[in-house]
Formats: sequence, C-alpha cells, structure tokens
Amino acid sequence: MNVLQEQTIPLYGRIVEKYSKLSTTAASQQARQSAFHRFQLLGFPTIKNEDWKYTNITRFLKDEYALEAPSAGAPAELSELLAKAAIPDLDCYGIVLVNGVWDGKIEGGELPKGIELHRVSDALSQPGDLFTNDNWGNLHFAALNAALYTDGLFIRVAANIVIEKPLHIVHVYTSDYNLMVQPRHLWIVDRNAQLSVIESTVSGLSGEVKIWVNNLTEIIVHNDAKLDHVNLQTAATGTRLVQQTIVHQKKQSLYNSYTFTLPGADLVRNDLQARLEEDHTETHLYGLYLTAGDQLVDNHTLVDHQKPHCFSNELYKGVLLERSTGVFNGKVYVHKDAQKTNAFQQNNNLVIGKKATIDSKPELEIFADDVKCSHGSTVGQFSEDALFYLRARGIGEATAKALLINAFAFDVTEKIKFPAVETYINQQISHHIPVNHAG
Repeated sequence: MNVLQEQTIPLYGRIVEKYSKLSTTAASQQARQSAFHRFQLLGFPTIKNEDWKYTNITRFLKDEYALEAPSAGAPAELSELLAKAAIPDLDCYGIVLVNGVWDGKIEGGELPKGIELHRVSDALSQPGDLFTNDNWGNLHFAALNAALYTDGLFIRVAANIVIEKPLHIVHVYTSDYNLMVQPRHLWIVDRNAQLSVIESTVSGLSGEVKIWVNNLTEIIVHNDAKLDHVNLQTAATGTRLVQQTIVHQKKQSLYNSYTFTLPGADLVRNDLQARLEEDHTETHLYGLYLTAGDQLVDNHTLVDHQKPHCFSNELYKGVLLERSTGVFNGKVYVHKDAQKTNAFQQNNNLVIGKKATIDSKPELEIFADDVKCSHGSTVGQFSEDALFYLRARGIGEATAKALLINAFAFDVTEKIKFPAVETYINQQISHHIPVNHAG
C-alpha cells in the first residue's frame, strides 16, 4: 500500500474504503482485485513518473471527493447542458449518460438490426468476464477505474453490419458536491462491420463544486472492420477529466480518431493507445487542443505496432492562450516483428498567450529494421508576414489573428467525415477566440 499517499491525499483513503465495501460478481472479482492491487502499487501519479513529469496533478488531489454519485434522476439543468452539446443538422442516433449512467432512451429513431447497446451494469450480470484482464502497466487511473467502476456503456456491432448514421453519445457530468465518477465502456465492432461514434462531454457544476471524471473506454475493432471516433471535450470549469481509450485492432481494420479539447475544464488528460495487434492494420489519430485561462491539457498517445505491414498517421495541433499549459507526448513503438511499418507523427503548436507554455515530446522506439517512420514538433507564434498580408487588405489585427488560428486548425478539422460536426467545431473555435484572446 502507498502509505505516503494514504496519509496526504484524502481521496486515497476513500478509495480503499470504497473497494472494501464493493459488491462484485464472481466473474469480475479476480480482475477487480488485480486492478486494485496494481493501483495500490502505483498510487496516484506524480511528476516523478515519466509519463506525468509535465503534468502536476497535486493541486487537484488536495480537494476531497465523494465516490457515490447523486441518486438517479435527470438534473435540473439537463436540457441546458444537452443544448450545449447539440450539433445542428447532424442526423444521428442520440443517447445521454448522466454521470456515466444511461437511462436506456435513444433519440433519432429505432436502432437498426445488428447493433446492441446495454448498460455495463446489466451486461455484468451475464456469465463470464465482460472485460479483458489487462495488467494496466503504468496506467494509474486505468487501474483505479478497473477496480471501482460501476457502470458505463456496452456497444456491439455484429459482423458485416454497416451502421449508416453515427451514434452521438453525450456524457453529462453534474453534482452539488465534490464527486469522482468512474465510467467504464466497452465497444466491439465485429468482422467487416462499420460504426461511427461521436462523443460530447459537458458538465454543469454549481459554485465551487469540483468533479473528477476517470473514464476508461476499451475498443475492439475486428478483422476488416472500421470505426470512426470523434471526441468533443467542452466540459466546464471545475471539471477534471481523465480520458483513457485503449483500442485493439485486428487484421486489416481501420480506426480513425479525432479528439478536440476546448477551453473550460481545469484539467484534461487524454491517454489514447492504439494497439495494432495483427498485420495490415491502419490507424489515424488527429487532435486539436485550444486552451485558455489556467487550463492544463495533456495528450498522451501510444501507437503500438506489433505486426508487419501496418500504417499509422498522427497529427495533433495546439493553440495556447492566456496562462494555459499544453502537453503532448506521442510514442510510436515498433516491435521486432513489425517489419514494413509506415508510421508518421507530427505535433504543431501556436503559443499566443504571453504566459502560456507547451511541452512537446514526440517519440519513436523502433526494434525493426525495415520500416519508414518519422516524427516532428514545432512551436511558434503568429507569422508576421501573414499578419501583414491580411492587415494590408483592411482586416483588423484581432480579426486577422482569429483567421490565422482557424487556418492553423484547418488541417485537423478538415479530416472530420461529418460536415455538420466540422461546422460545429469551427464555430466553437471561433467562439473561443474573442478579441481579448486574439490580441
């Protein structure tokens, strides 16, 4: 047991107490126990941990958090939060999870045959272990989630089924008191199936209330299957969001990820792992983070090439305003057996705020000798030539800077496959670049 953390972090003691009282099925007991022991060994991460050296969460852990969510029922501000997450003109199936719990309702028509949705709490009642038993390595928060989760969303698309309309999942987080919630989700796209998922994260908190979301999503994309995954993070101040996504890709599968983080949440940590477990898989990871205030946004990615003839492409861009802090750490790992790997990674940052900072660390770790891999990182400010060009044509300085920010982000936003979502994101970017930010 991590005695130091037990003594200095109130939340640690609550977690130990919560686990001791947790009622589990026989099928999940061993996996939970293993995960909890792993968390006890790891404790909460500090800047002494390599993967957290630029992300100091000590100040967030000083607050006390309850581990029991408010009783079931729609919060009073639900309609307002849903309006914030609404994407105009998007034809989709819509579902809402409040603090990680789905009420079973679906908007946008009846789901087509071949896709099933369940609450994780219901799926857990079935025989067998729902989740894979990962050892969690150095994933502190994933181990904690695997030990203490109570609900989430299970999605499965049957083989050879193509779901034409995207599934829009709105995650609403709200509480009248400091709270930690730990949803756990499992998505399975069977052989030769196709699915598109758009996730929106919003929160509504009163006064000085804080909410910590420790979210874990496991995804399995089987042979010849395809998943498009858009993640829109627009949670409000007072929210601490740790989002962990682990993707298992099988032969000739395709996974496209688009992560957009906008001003609001105090802390956002995205841990995204794409594990290319069989040959001829393809992975694309795109990200855009626009940070403001005292916000801390950390994107950690791992593209794990395990087999030959695979392709991955990664592009993350950051725009940092005011006193905000951005972190990007992307690793491409190529195993000895992963010959003929093509892997590309790029991180570009525009630092606008005089007190804003960015720590960028792209990495390649290669153990195969017949590969084509590259990585790069840039950090800069506005191009004076571009500003002069725009201002010479009668465009004000603030407007010119806003145009340049939108142009900078375009390389990522244009990748989105849904025009309604692309328009929504561009509008959100423009909304968060008022004159006082652009100046």
